[in-house]
Amino acid sequence: MKNRYNAIIFKIGILILPVLFFPETEAWSQSNTNLKLWYNKPAGSTWTDALPLGNGFLGAMVYGNPDKEIIPINEGTVWSGSPNRNDNPDALKALPEIRKLLFEGKYAEAQKLAGNTMISKTSHGMKFQPVGNLNLDFKQQGHPNQYYRELNMEDAVARVIYEADGVRFAREIFTSFTDKAVVIRLTADKPGRLSFSASFSSLHKSVRKIDPQGRIVLSGTTSDHEGVKGKVNFSALVKVFTEGGSKSVNDSSINVNAANSATIYVSVGTNFNSYKNLEGNAAARAEDMLRSASSKPYQQLLKQHIEHYQKYFKRVSLDLGTSPSASEATDVRLRGFAARNDPQLVSLYFQFGRYLLISSSAPGGQAANLQGIWNGSMNPPWDSKYTININTEMNYWPAENTNLSEMHEPLVSLIRDLSETGKETARVMYGAGGWVAHHNTDIWRITGPVDGVYWGMWPMGGAWLSDHLWEKYLYTGDSKFLLTAFPVMRGAAEFFLDHLVAEPKHGWLVVAPGISPENEPKRPGFNGISLTYGATMDNQIVFGLFSDVLRAAEVLKVKDPAFIKRVRDARGKLPPMQIGKYSQLQEWLEDWDDPNDKHRHISHLYGLFPGKQIISGRSPQLFEAARNSLVYRGDVSTGWSMGWKVNMWARFLDGDRAYQLIKSQLTPLGVNKDGGGTYNNLFDAHPPFQIDGNFGCTAGIAEMLMQSHTGSLHLLPALPGDWKNGNVKGLKARGGFEIVEMVWQLSRIRKLVIKSNLGGNLRLKVPNSLKGAPGTILKNAAGNNDNPFYYIDEIEKPLVSPEAKFRGLAQTEYTVYDVPTIKGRVYSFTN
Repeated sequence: MKNRYNAIIFKIGILILPVLFFPETEAWSQSNTNLKLWYNKPAGSTWTDALPLGNGFLGAMVYGNPDKEIIPINEGTVWSGSPNRNDNPDALKALPEIRKLLFEGKYAEAQKLAGNTMISKTSHGMKFQPVGNLNLDFKQQGHPNQYYRELNMEDAVARVIYEADGVRFAREIFTSFTDKAVVIRLTADKPGRLSFSASFSSLHKSVRKIDPQGRIVLSGTTSDHEGVKGKVNFSALVKVFTEGGSKSVNDSSINVNAANSATIYVSVGTNFNSYKNLEGNAAARAEDMLRSASSKPYQQLLKQHIEHYQKYFKRVSLDLGTSPSASEATDVRLRGFAARNDPQLVSLYFQFGRYLLISSSAPGGQAANLQGIWNGSMNPPWDSKYTININTEMNYWPAENTNLSEMHEPLVSLIRDLSETGKETARVMYGAGGWVAHHNTDIWRITGPVDGVYWGMWPMGGAWLSDHLWEKYLYTGDSKFLLTAFPVMRGAAEFFLDHLVAEPKHGWLVVAPGISPENEPKRPGFNGISLTYGATMDNQIVFGLFSDVLRAAEVLKVKDPAFIKRVRDARGKLPPMQIGKYSQLQEWLEDWDDPNDKHRHISHLYGLFPGKQIISGRSPQLFEAARNSLVYRGDVSTGWSMGWKVNMWARFLDGDRAYQLIKSQLTPLGVNKDGGGTYNNLFDAHPPFQIDGNFGCTAGIAEMLMQSHTGSLHLLPALPGDWKNGNVKGLKARGGFEIVEMVWQLSRIRKLVIKSNLGGNLRLKVPNSLKGAPGTILKNAAGNNDNPFYYIDEIEKPLVSPEAKFRGLAQTEYTVYDVPTIKGRVYSFTN
């Protein structure tokens, strides 16, 4: 590590040029070291040490092993099984009895009957599976040293450099955004020293051969699962170009000897057209993608890839200050993060979440699943499906506010599909109109309940997902999009208009049966019993859905007064939120909470985040009760749960507590007792790996810097003491406002530039007074914000237990301004 090459690598970074010899140091391009994950050792055989690449269609992991490189490859439509349904037709007949038992307090009997009649008797969802591994077996002599590997988020390229037997070898790997292929460039700084064999292996039933063009061809079919025949056909092609040396083939591999450099292209095609159509030509698709990529000069291919990627990634920058530890390898920084202030690692982690969303969720591709688009196992945890009782939604929390609205499109497509398949489930299982989805789905868009009553008897997945449609409109103001989204939202509401039933004690309309996701009351007689009715989260989700539909109908001028009246009347009959004897927000309709319950799900706080029903300064007792509930739950939990809590503490305007959760999240796995953390490659550790925690933390960091759900654009609402100075560019807010630049010093805004993409009143809530540029109207705010994107729904006042005690949360003072804006104009402010 003491030679001049390593000094250059570690201090300024490198851009490996695809030429035979390494350029002199003066010609090497300097780049932002805060946007790199880098390491001084290979990943070995540890998947969560490998570096992720993706273009929304293909995913690849780079181990960086000098002698035997492994590049596992995923394709977003390679799933087990084939089109299928999993509705249980026994449900409709049993539903009245299940409700009767619940209302009589016979929860165990109700759960047993629901298990026999409502949970799927066929499939419980298919599995996202890997295509296979590209294996590169290198034949250089000598022990490798001066090792370095990186993932550069500035250009979405992974690089590996090491020296062996007096030769410096380099690899440059990317998944082309423009040509949908994995591309590997191999070079050596001495001629004729590059020798390796390339092969492709797969755990699927497959056929591998070398075709007449000297390419590896692997054709396979995905697995059967739970009685559903695997019918996804895939074809992978591997092509190798060399400069110098010789190339030969055998039955299954390509052998390169004494070359100067080589470029390898990998393409994958499948027969998947949609969740109900498998009539595509896998081989032809792989051929087209390979031809497109390999017909271009390498530099052109790389340039187009970088330009496409940077169009999204460079929209946002974040600087929270410098760190002495920034010169250390990423795994070293991770180990020391909790004990020291390293704001640059926070910025890196924030941008890593944006990088992962761009890489795993591209327009036209599949939505990011439980592992994004990266999975190395034929039998991944939880099948790497779409868990829609929190995890899938969390994947997309940073889509709008971190300026990646296009990456939201695959989720929108998934929701549209579910609104079709869910109609049959609503009719067959509930005798209801509209559509419904439960807690889990897959590429085949199943909508019946899976996995058992304890987890699966939760018909709220479609309703929660529908909120993403309304949120997308609030950020973009795209009324054409809303026009196409409204039938989906309406269908979700129509299901609950038919499904809600009056409970016997108060006559409130409730979801029955239901659960508070994956949790149970900690009280005698409820061991293993989760089934209930009127759970707080269900009430909040339905309230939010009905509110979204009413607002959307108003925007679109929907002429259906009978439907609108039904929605408004039903919303008025939902249970109010309740405050229990521990001064907590109740999780259930009854006061069953246990303050020692540390469950990972914080479902009853949905109304705080991502919902907009529990707001600072609006209902002080409700706000404090929700905070008490979060305090009772504790901080350390699974990785994704800590990501959720970052957002919640930001909503509670407590930046230091939110930052403490970030520190707990950015802790190597095994340090947090009974909790998750982060793997060396910065993947979220549930454990095992789930990508939602990455996205949750990225959204939470943005939420600490900017919030726009309270009727105003609130800047620096939850700034921790360790981030006193910083700047951010590119964050997006509801109403189409964009932070062109915000600079703060000593926790006070010094410079603020905002672009108004839609016009309308800009209500600014800031920690200090501001001055507007000449010509800017800046006045103290009064009354309600007349910007239609900044409404606040009126909610029912909470019911408060007589035992509840409140201490009164301290309220921070802010300055609030109104600034009339014109569409397309930029407004500047200083302090």
